[in-house]
Amino acid sequence: MSSLLRSRRIVCLAAAMSLLTAVSQAQTKPAEPTHERSAATAETDVSDPDNSLRLGAGDLLEFNVYNVPELSTKVRVGTNGDVYLPLIDYVHVEGLKPEEAQALVEKRLEDGGFLKSPHVTVFVDEYQSQGVSVLGEVSKPGVYPALGQQRLFELISAAGGFSDKAGRSITVTHRANPEKPDTVPLARNFSDNPESNVAVYPGDTIVVRKADIVYVVGAVGKPSGFLMDSGTLTVLQAIALAGGTSSTAKLGDARIIRKGPTGMSQTPVQLQKMFSAKVPDMPMEADDILFVPTSTGKIVAARTLQAALQAATAVSVVAIRP
Repeated sequence: MSSLLRSRRIVCLAAAMSLLTAVSQAQTKPAEPTHERSAATAETDVSDPDNSLRLGAGDLLEFNVYNVPELSTKVRVGTNGDVYLPLIDYVHVEGLKPEEAQALVEKRLEDGGFLKSPHVTVFVDEYQSQGVSVLGEVSKPGVYPALGQQRLFELISAAGGFSDKAGRSITVTHRANPEKPDTVPLARNFSDNPESNVAVYPGDTIVVRKADIVYVVGAVGKPSGFLMDSGTLTVLQAIALAGGTSSTAKLGDARIIRKGPTGMSQTPVQLQKMFSAKVPDMPMEADDILFVPTSTGKIVAARTLQAALQAATAVSVVAIRP
C-alpha cells in the first residue's frame, strides 16, 4: 500500500507541475491579435492625402540611369498614365510613388536584357497632378505644386498675393470632399485669425472671392471705386468717400446705374434733397455706379449711361476696411 500511495503522490505532483507550467505560459504568452484596433492605433494609422504623393497625368518626370547618360530623359506623363522611355517603350506610372516607378523601370531594363543591375533615379520636375488650383482675385492665378502638407497662405503667396479687388473670404474645395467646400474668413491682419491658415492638399481648389465694389463717378472730388467688405454703403457715404460733389455737379440729375437680370437700369437719386434730409438716404448694392453729371449742357439718358460705364472702368479702387 505504501508503494501505491507513493506512486499516486508522484502522479499528482507531476500533474500539478504541468498545470502550473500551463498557467505560467498562458500568462506570459501575448494575446492573439484582434481585428479591432484601439482609437490611438487607428489614429496613427490614418494617413493624410499628402503623405503619399503619387504620379499622375501631366507630371514632368526626369529619368536618369547611373553610368548610362544616353538613357537619361525628360518626359511628361500622358493622359493615359504612360511615359515613353528609351529601350523599354511605354511604362505605366500613374498612381505610383516615384520610388515605385524607379523600381519598375529598373526591372524592365534588367528583364529585357539591356542592363545588369541598373540604378535608376526619378525626379519630378513638375507635380502637375499634385498641384493646387489658386483662382479668383490673386495676382497670378494658376496651378501650384503642393509637395507635402501646405497651408492656405503659402499657396496665396505663391500666386503673388491678393489683387486689389480681393474680398475678405476664400473658398477651399478639397478633392477628397468636393461636396462640402470650406469658406475661410479673412481678418484684416492674418495674425489676428491664425485658424484661417487651413491645411491644403494636392488636388484642392482655392478661390479668392471678389469684393463687393461700388463706383462713384462724374462731378465728384475723387471718382473712385470702393470695396464694401466692411458692410453696406449708402449714397451719402459714397459721396463723402469720393470727396463730395463738385461746384458744377447737377445734383438733381444724379442716378444709380445697376446691372440686373434684364440688363442695365437707371434709378434717379435726389441728391439735393438727401443733403437737406428731405428724402432718406439710399443703400447701394455691389457693382452699382453712382453717376453725378455736370450742369453744363443737356445730357440724354443714353449718353449718361455710356459716360458712367466708361468712367467706372477707369477709376482706381479704394479699400474700406473695418
